[in-house]
Amino acid sequence: MAQSAVLEVSVTNPHARVRTGWSAVCALTLCVSTLIASEFMPVSILTPIASDLHLTEGAAGQAIAVSGLFAVLTSLSIATLTRGIDRRTLLLSLTLLMLVSGLIVAFAPNFLVFMTGRALLGIVVGGFWSMSAATVMRLVPEDQVPRALGLLNGGNALATTVAAPLGSFLGQYIGWRGAFFVVVPLAGVTLAWQWLTLPAMPSDRETTGASALGMLRRPTARIGAAAVAVLFAGQFALFTYVRPFLEGVTQLGVSPLSIILLLMGAGGLFGTWLFGRLVARSLPTALIVAPVALAAIACALVAFGTLAVPTAILLTLWGVVGTGAPVAWWTWVARRFPDDAEAGGGLLVAVVQLAITLGAAGGGLLFDAGGYRATFLTSAALLVAGALLAALDARLATARSTGVKH
Repeated sequence: MAQSAVLEVSVTNPHARVRTGWSAVCALTLCVSTLIASEFMPVSILTPIASDLHLTEGAAGQAIAVSGLFAVLTSLSIATLTRGIDRRTLLLSLTLLMLVSGLIVAFAPNFLVFMTGRALLGIVVGGFWSMSAATVMRLVPEDQVPRALGLLNGGNALATTVAAPLGSFLGQYIGWRGAFFVVVPLAGVTLAWQWLTLPAMPSDRETTGASALGMLRRPTARIGAAAVAVLFAGQFALFTYVRPFLEGVTQLGVSPLSIILLLMGAGGLFGTWLFGRLVARSLPTALIVAPVALAAIACALVAFGTLAVPTAILLTLWGVVGTGAPVAWWTWVARRFPDDAEAGGGLLVAVVQLAITLGAAGGGLLFDAGGYRATFLTSAALLVAGALLAALDARLATARSTGVKH
């Protein structure tokens, strides 16, 4: 009854509707933060997981790979498979699934059950991110969408920053199972918050909207997907190997290295805010500037990587731009495909996940074969290609807009 009254007020009072929408966005941000922290927590507690479940550390490391795989599969299919299901119901179901995943992982008696819980988490990751742009578009006014997406990505940045140290800290005192169990009460809180704030968001079962892969029939989607692919491949070809670079080239110990990684995370939080404002002013500028800036930073790291202070400044800027860039691309989905935002979001998630995997793997091969210079310069080349593709997307969008006017 109370919930119905809130939703009724939100319909009749525009200001109340906006407040309720932003409260729902905050609830989704908490969900995203919990979700991403859960996804990357195994990084810092692989050894106790492997010991307790009688695995090698390599096998335990597949806990991250399996969640990524199921995230890709879910992102490509969820818009089509859940057609006709109210999006409020779907989001609440995904949050409940996150809670169940936390319970399964925390109490897993063996490797198979543990990986099942991680696979369920991957489904939630793929489902939430695929629907994020479309959901935000239905919760807040159009001019506030970039800010809302910036908030979601801020939650992502915060979770990515704290996941490893938080997992290590909690694992030390309450064990790896206790660290994973922390997800359960957080999932319960976000489930209750979403239940109170999310409005009904019907989905038409009869709609003939495109599937995620079907979006690739559109030239705009193909160019955007290519731009996103090279952007994230270039970004993670470098980012994945920041620690060995700092240890081997900049010659930093654990404490200063940890400070730089923390600065990168703090820069990421600022970057989501900054890019939210930049996108509101000019989406094409944000899409082009981000890869150009990252390419310049990659080249500067090659030139000044032996110096601690310049390297710290450059990597902080990398955190600002690298974490802010996804805000621009999620806004791109909302602007380019307002009627197929779920399918466009699914395509984007799949491309990003695959690009990260390929970029990290390719960067590793280059790092072993040619050292950090080969890796970082290849990263820069990929990022420049991303900027050129983003410029092509902007040109086509302008031409299409001009054609409509005529």
